[in-house]
This record gives sequence, structure tokens and C-alpha cells, in this order.
Amino acid sequence: MEKYTVPLTPSTTQNPKPIPRKQWKRSLTELNGKFVPKYRHHLSDLFMQSFSQIGAFAHSYHIGGVPCETHVSWFVNGGYTENPCPFRKQGVSALEFDAKGIYLASATKLGCLTVHDFETLYCQANGESTCLKEDETKHLLHISTRCQIDVVRWNLSNQDEVACTSTRSSELRIFDIGYISSEPVEVLRLRPTVNVHGQGVHKGLSDVAFTSNDDSRVLASDTQGVINVWDRRISDLPCLELSTNSNCALNSIQLNAENQIIFGASKNGTIYMWDLRGGRSAAAFQSHKEVCNSPLTSMKLASMLEKIGSLKAQSNIYSKEIHAIDINPSCPYQLGFHLDDGWSGVLDINNFKVTHIHCPPPPWLDDSSYSSDISYLRKPSWLPTSSIYMVGSSSNNGVHLLDFYPDPSSPCHVDYVDDIEGRTSKNMQRKQNRFLPLSESVTACAAHPLNGTTIAGTKQSSLLMISQRRQSCQEEDDCPPSSKQDS
Repeated sequence: MEKYTVPLTPSTTQNPKPIPRKQWKRSLTELNGKFVPKYRHHLSDLFMQSFSQIGAFAHSYHIGGVPCETHVSWFVNGGYTENPCPFRKQGVSALEFDAKGIYLASATKLGCLTVHDFETLYCQANGESTCLKEDETKHLLHISTRCQIDVVRWNLSNQDEVACTSTRSSELRIFDIGYISSEPVEVLRLRPTVNVHGQGVHKGLSDVAFTSNDDSRVLASDTQGVINVWDRRISDLPCLELSTNSNCALNSIQLNAENQIIFGASKNGTIYMWDLRGGRSAAAFQSHKEVCNSPLTSMKLASMLEKIGSLKAQSNIYSKEIHAIDINPSCPYQLGFHLDDGWSGVLDINNFKVTHIHCPPPPWLDDSSYSSDISYLRKPSWLPTSSIYMVGSSSNNGVHLLDFYPDPSSPCHVDYVDDIEGRTSKNMQRKQNRFLPLSESVTACAAHPLNGTTIAGTKQSSLLMISQRRQSCQEEDDCPPSSKQDS
């Protein structure tokens, strides 16, 4: 019988090669306990579609039992009606969350500085009550500075401090939210400047930045093209000036995560970069004398946009005012920018190239009588984890949700190719941006640093809450099977 048996051949390998199997994304995500960036981008369409306006809070606040200036202006201009009068000198000018998303600081053109409790706003917007009048007793701070406010920032190293200033003022006021007082705890001032005729030159402040590792260092850009740097331990006057070598105003500044590089965006469409490490910059903080430094490099945004062949073939490119710049919190080499005509994009600060661009139709296509309002600098916001840029529309009541994922699969990427056949074979959805209609025209956005809920300030001084609408499990159980499938 042995001659009929097949001899057993010894195995050449002790560990046979496993059969490759395609990984199931959802299972992998559950096992890792976190969303990888590509999986987040895979769900970005569903994520953007889940956003809606869930609440609107009018600025009907009081100070000492008397309506504040913004409240009075809102009432006089008919803000309580469906068709209010045009708002010229009011509206929300700036918004910012603190690092943990507990408090929201808001400022209006008429000088009201308010610190809101975010949890109170969120619970009220998701409640069953139809009245969305904010509970003023929950305000941590509400004061009238009696002067225009264009920017508000939290001190990253001391979250009890919030700073505000204006292009009409040469003073940077710092308030401590632990003290209910209309007087700032500290005022930083610009050095006086005179022209060749011996006359004083007005310099206002346009933006503020705090370092995350030192609560004594403050930076602020002015209307003469200079970033002023204070050391609060030494003096209330700047100890260092970072100059653009131009008198054109800087609208926005942004520090990188390491507090080593600062970017500035000017009114003439140029982005500047200064290195705060080493050389004269480092020595300046140890000296009582003022030192002036030139930028490390400067980039004309229009010149970089002209290098995008598909864009240059479709539109005339010229220098435009940059309203704001922001570094993507989930991708630190992406510097988002927004222009005065509504264009938005991304500058890759590793190779100094524009990688993403979004060009909405010009406003005059929809309304021939449209005229841009130069009194508002629109301030966008990155969502914390999804590389989604949220910016107010320049012509309509609403916001654009822009997919700026750092990959050619983003619909805004300059190398994006819409491969319909390949997408169908892989059962993939087409990535696209979304326009979210809102009840009022948006001037500024601020995204919660943890959950992505966004607060939008409007020209009517209201606060609009944009988030996923809450739905209870009991309501889902009561729904018929057909309605569950559609949702």
C-alpha cells in the first residue's frame, strides 16, 4: 500500500505568506480608535452636508439696565424686521474661541466687547424653546469700549486675558475676564511717528497675535506696514518692529505653531514672512532699544496665481486685497487666505506655491446693483480636524464650506482631475464644496476647537450657530423605516 501513497514534501518556509485581504476601513478605524486623515476626507461630503443653522442670537444686550450702543443701532435700523435697513457702521467685526472652547469672545464695530459662555449658547440653540434670546446673565463680560473694535484675540499663554484694538486706534487694550470692569488691565501703545514735515502720522492696529509659550510677548500689525512687538515686562512701547519696507497696511498676521515664523498679509496682495529666531531678532528682546527688521521673504499672491495655467486661461488675474490668512490646525504647512473679491485658497509654505483655489462667481452676475462694502474684512475659519475652510459669502447670505484637503483629490486643488470612470469603478462619491444658506450676511467665523461647531457674526450684529442638528434616539425609533433610510 505504501507505493500508492504520496510522499509528504517538507515545507520550504516555516511561516507561509498570508493571503492579502483588503482592509475594511470602518473596522480599521474602530480598532485604531481614531480617524486617519484620508478616512476623514472620505467622509467630508457627509460631514459638510450635516451642517445647518441651528440658532440665531440678536445683539439685544444691556449694560446697567440700558440698551448698549450696538443694541440701539440694531433697533433703529430695524434689525427686528424681516427687511432691515443697510448696516454701514455696525456688525460683528471679530470672533474667537479660547483654547478649550469654553468661552467665545465677540466684538462689534460700535465697540461692544462680549465674552459668551459657549455651553449656554449651544444648549439654548438645541433646546425645544422657540425663543433664542440669549440669557445676558450668563455673559462673563459685556462692556462698551466707546470706540470701534476690529479685532479680538485671546492670550494663548493666559486664557484670562483678551485683547482688542482697531484700525482707528494706536492702543492695544488687554482685559482680564476675572474683573468685571470697562477699564483694561493694561494698555500697549505705538511709538509716535512724524513725517518729513514734522506732522504726526496716524497709525492704527489691524491684527493681534500672542505667542503660546510666553505671555509677555505680544505682536500687532498696523496700518503703516509694520508688525510691532512688545515685551510687557519692559515697557508699554514696542521693543521691535518688523517692517515690510512699505507703507501699505497689513490686514492680517499669523504665527506658526512653533512661534518662530510670523506671516503678514497686506492690502496690496503681498504675503510677508519674518523669522523670529536668531540674529538681530533674538537680540532685540534683550535690549531696551527699538530695532527694525526687514522680512525674510515676500510673495506677491497675484504672481503665484498666474502660474496656475487653468486659472489664468479663464480669468484676468491682478493684485487684490488680502482680507485674512489662517494656518490650518490639522495641516500646519497650509496657509489659508481670503481675498476681497471672495476668492479663497491655500499657500503651501514649504514650497511657496498656491495649491488650492476657490473662485466663486462675481457678485455682479447675480445683482447688477451690487457694490462691495469695503468697511468689512471677512474673517474665515478652519474647522479643527477636517481641512475644511469656512468663509462668509461676499454677495449672499451664507457661508462656503471649502474642501482644502492637502491632496489632488480635493476639488479645489490646482491639479484636481474629475475621474468619473475611476470613481464609479471604486464606488467613490465625487468630492465637492458646499454653500450653506443662512439668515443673514456673514462677516466673521469662529470654529470650536474641539467639535467644529461654528459661530458666524453678521452685519446685523447677530451670532448664528452652525452645527449638526441634534436628534434624539427616541425620535429615530418613532420614525417609519422608509424615513430612516432616506435620512
